[in-house]
Amino acid sequence: MNETEIETALLALCEIARPQTMSRFRMPIDIDDKEADPGGFDPVTLADRGAEAAIREWLMRHYPTHGILGEEEAPVKPDAEWRWIIDPVDGTRAFISGLPTWGTLVGLMRDGEPVAGVMHQPFTDEIFLNAGGASKYLRGGIASALKTSPIEALPQATAMTTSPDIFPDHEKPLWYKMLEATRLVRYGCDCYAYAMLAAGHIEIVMESCLHVYDIAPLIPVIRGAGGIVTDWQGNPCNEGGRVLAAANKAIHEQAIELLNA
Repeated sequence: MNETEIETALLALCEIARPQTMSRFRMPIDIDDKEADPGGFDPVTLADRGAEAAIREWLMRHYPTHGILGEEEAPVKPDAEWRWIIDPVDGTRAFISGLPTWGTLVGLMRDGEPVAGVMHQPFTDEIFLNAGGASKYLRGGIASALKTSPIEALPQATAMTTSPDIFPDHEKPLWYKMLEATRLVRYGCDCYAYAMLAAGHIEIVMESCLHVYDIAPLIPVIRGAGGIVTDWQGNPCNEGGRVLAAANKAIHEQAIELLNA
């Protein structure tokens, strides 16, 4: 697949998912809980299920030899060379709360390496896209380049995570080290935080316990804008787990040193 074909496919999938999510956003909707642990809460709605089903149907018609891994349904051809990764509503808690900080994520992996991805926020009409080259931002039919922040000193950086509660107890002290080392911390934006990093507005996103569909579609977008995405030791995080996204090499190196001191 070339860059043009990949971009065309990613943009088509954004439009396919849009009616499934937007027809249910800020509307009364049934909420199911996938969390088996009493006291936990892992919400899923018809928006999640409808968007993923629509994306899968299109992919199976257009790319029948490709694999598919999504949050809501069973994998298809998991050992295929090309594998599409789907998180139909990343940030379902924000979605059900009426907050526009969720997004539809679709990524493309080749032999386990993320090569392209998109984050679509249809309520704000924003697309953060990488189809294999430089990353771009699309809104209102206008495209512009995505470029990460030039700030290179951790004490001047803004850091984000979805919530301190995502970190297991033994990891919480590391998050609080990051909080104390940076200038500003913000919470609660799920995939939108990574988009803001790619767009140059923040410098660090630190999270834990992520799945492949939470991060694989975002890795090419951040890399193509000049950023770095690894685990907390500086190793690949293509399959999820502990994730550290940084605006540039200098910030990334300081963050890695902080977390491993």
